[in-house]
Amino acid sequence: MSRRYFQVGLFIVAGVTLFGLGIFLVGNRHEAFSRHLVLYSDFTDIDGLIDGSKVRVGGMDAGEVTRIDVPAFPRTKFHVQMRIDERLHGMVRTDSVVTIETEGLVGETFVSIHAGSVGATMAQANSTLQSSPPVSIADLMAGGMGVMDDADASLKQLGSKINVSLDGMNLAVANANDLLIGLKQGKGPVGMLLRDQEMAAQIRETMANVQSTSSSFNQTAARVNTIVRDIQQRQLPQKIDETMNQAQAASVEANRTLQLVHRTLNQALGPDIDGVTAGQNISQTLTSVNQATGNMAEDTEAIKHNFFFKSFFKHRGYYSLSSISPDEYRHDRFFTNANGFRSWLSADALFQPGAHGTEELSAAGRRALDAAIVGYGDAVFLHPIVIEGYSDAGERADELARSYSRASMVRTYLVSRFPFVANNIGVMPLSSAPPPDVKHDDWSGVCISVLEKK
Repeated sequence: MSRRYFQVGLFIVAGVTLFGLGIFLVGNRHEAFSRHLVLYSDFTDIDGLIDGSKVRVGGMDAGEVTRIDVPAFPRTKFHVQMRIDERLHGMVRTDSVVTIETEGLVGETFVSIHAGSVGATMAQANSTLQSSPPVSIADLMAGGMGVMDDADASLKQLGSKINVSLDGMNLAVANANDLLIGLKQGKGPVGMLLRDQEMAAQIRETMANVQSTSSSFNQTAARVNTIVRDIQQRQLPQKIDETMNQAQAASVEANRTLQLVHRTLNQALGPDIDGVTAGQNISQTLTSVNQATGNMAEDTEAIKHNFFFKSFFKHRGYYSLSSISPDEYRHDRFFTNANGFRSWLSADALFQPGAHGTEELSAAGRRALDAAIVGYGDAVFLHPIVIEGYSDAGERADELARSYSRASMVRTYLVSRFPFVANNIGVMPLSSAPPPDVKHDDWSGVCISVLEKK
């Protein structure tokens, strides 16, 4: 009996332990045990956003939508409450813009908080961030159809004017024919003159005398008359004049159409209310698509991060930097392994000032990155790579934000330039403090760390 009680007690203890472990793993998955920050934003159209939708800061999963207040009147906006991880508070500034985006064309809708500028202050808890309306594919198609309709209307107007010109030409020809018929019938003074036989005989006699005295001149005149008659019969002057008028009218209409298309393109490609151009929005959208693709690959391989299989996959060289803090990274022996390879690239050699006070990769920086990757050889594509970002901007929040931005720009360039596996290359913002024993006490720029699999 005591052995049976022992087995039952052991079963209960094991069940309670597994239950507690499951609660811990689920809570850790949803960041229930992390410190959070509550922020708000207002939208005219939430584009399918619901409670529990993801919230991302700079492309990194940061929290979820906790509440959506429905407006009471048509002109008011939806009030969206968001909860984000306290660790990403330094990237959210007072000039950060909140947008509603979609993973791909038919993917899940989520909220994206774009990192603010370094010069702005950090957003306070329970503050309301400015928002940008979501870009609708239907609106873009409607704008394109509007341009096509305007072009079709212009072509119809040009065709109607050509028809009017042809009608005028036909009317002039008909009037000329009527005039010639009237002359033949003897209508009008000229017609009566032509019908008078005596006058015609006198004219013929006079013309004969003139022809007999100036035959050479008559021959020349006959040739000139032949040429003039041919030109008149062909109506070349009138046709040239009409053609020039029609060409001028068509040129005016074409110029108006081009001006309309130019204004439409300027409106479509010009900056929005926040001063961001369409090219920058497209670039940012493509960056978000690349990050979403990487996140999807990480979700499909979530079993690699399971508690029971973590050691197995760690031995094979698979890692997830999203669950490692910068301090843990600095003291992890795998990431600071002396057998790894590192390339230190300074900020002056990589970046140049961009629009709105941001940084962007320079042409010399791209060449330096290409040289660093080529220097590793073909084996670089078989090892995990970490792009370490560094910044000595001054304040810790500024250093963290800028170091993350620099590492993300370098990762985006390398993935688009070389055949890297997206989830085999990660970023780690380390402010200005590199890991110990790596030959640098502080740094500003990036370090490409190629890890050696065990």
